[in-house]
Amino acid sequence: MPVFQSRKFRPSSYNSTLAATYRSSLQRHPFLLFGLPFIFTMVAGSFFLTPATALRYERHDRKVRQLSKEEELGIGKDRRKVDMNEEYYRLAAKDLDNWENKRVKRLKGEHDGIL
Repeated sequence: MPVFQSRKFRPSSYNSTLAATYRSSLQRHPFLLFGLPFIFTMVAGSFFLTPATALRYERHDRKVRQLSKEEELGIGKDRRKVDMNEEYYRLAAKDLDNWENKRVKRLKGEHDGIL
């Protein structure tokens, strides 16, 4: 059985192409031709994505401002203040021993849980 060569077959015209030149110089200078463009892409991407991130937070701030304007109009002013002692005594005054279990009316086709 014949043994295949470990080198890939490349025609003689391949050596003059840009890909062949880049591949041979990449083996000699890997950081200059691969690492440096990668780092440049990461740094440039950071600078280009900064305005997009700022836009995201500005939109969030606008939503928060709209809620605060509604609160300024007095939506939450008529709330009852809650006092823990008052709530405790109000619940303690209720008669919790005399209660009746009332079934909730089920929707049509819903299982009612009765065997």
